[in-house]
Amino acid sequence: MKYMKLDQRGSVLAEYIWIDGSNGVRTKTRTLDKPVKSYKELPEWNFDGSSTGQAPSDNSDVYIRPVAIFPDPFRGGDNILVMTETWDSDGTPNKYNYRHEAVRLMEANAKHEPWFGLEQEYTILGPDGWPYGWPKGGYPAPQGPYYCGVGTGKVFCRDIVEAHYKACLYAGIQISGINAEVMPSQWEFQVGPCEGIQLGDHLWVARYLLYRVSEEFGAKITIEPKPIKGNWNGTGLHTNVSTAEMRKDGGMKAIEDACKKLGERHKEHIDVYGEGNADRMTGEHETASMDKYSYAVADRGASIRIPRQCAKEGKGYFEDRRPASNACPYRITGIMMETMFGGMDGTDFSKAES
Repeated sequence: MKYMKLDQRGSVLAEYIWIDGSNGVRTKTRTLDKPVKSYKELPEWNFDGSSTGQAPSDNSDVYIRPVAIFPDPFRGGDNILVMTETWDSDGTPNKYNYRHEAVRLMEANAKHEPWFGLEQEYTILGPDGWPYGWPKGGYPAPQGPYYCGVGTGKVFCRDIVEAHYKACLYAGIQISGINAEVMPSQWEFQVGPCEGIQLGDHLWVARYLLYRVSEEFGAKITIEPKPIKGNWNGTGLHTNVSTAEMRKDGGMKAIEDACKKLGERHKEHIDVYGEGNADRMTGEHETASMDKYSYAVADRGASIRIPRQCAKEGKGYFEDRRPASNACPYRITGIMMETMFGGMDGTDFSKAES
């Protein structure tokens, strides 16, 4: 667009991003009079929480506090994206501010050097809400040729996926890869490894970038866990976890200890692992049953998969395959830390607002 090249006359545009009351992304733009190098230089702002499901209309002001900044791939120059936390007028975290509690747990357990890597699956839909490339009102050939596929009829919307990949790289997102998934028009990108709270910040901004890129192509993005019922794979947010203890020689013991602890709180984890996950976690299509907990080496039908290479080397990481694609990464990583290392006063992710 020709207007994007116009001189901003020294001003900088800051796109403030926050998470709303329905696990969606909202943004608004603020003009700054000069470039900034740190989120700490940015002012707190506010919005109408009654319009985002985060506050009643008679006390609607919700405040957004900057916590991280990223280069803006759409506007370029000194313009930035600003990840924020939501706070109420009485100075307490908004009930949908899961980041605040996650930060406390990360900081309290920093000595364990937790690394996270999340695999974000999603489905690209046309304006009519049906998966892109699928016959109108019908279905494509059965699953088989689409996973990591190449060629017309095997993959759809690669242009959107590539544009998103480049936008993430420009913004400094720790994106580590992409691939076409098992169901046609279903894709995945991976974020990580990131240490501590950084994973949640980077994944949420990567989601924003995906939604924003899709606008330019007239496509819709859904992270619903089971967008198409029947014999089609659902979409997840597989979560890879490693600590300093797991990465050392003999770290398999720490991995197995964590797996046992996760089993003791299976229900608590499921409760914060996304809405609609029961339709996905049926024990079929590379998922475990929601009602049963298990961990095993190289088993994609288990709740927790320990990669075969890690078992061979006796150290590394594990993959929690239970989270749904629409789960909040702050809640996932927060409860993971809580389960592995214990909670703190005032912090209980299993009782967080749904």
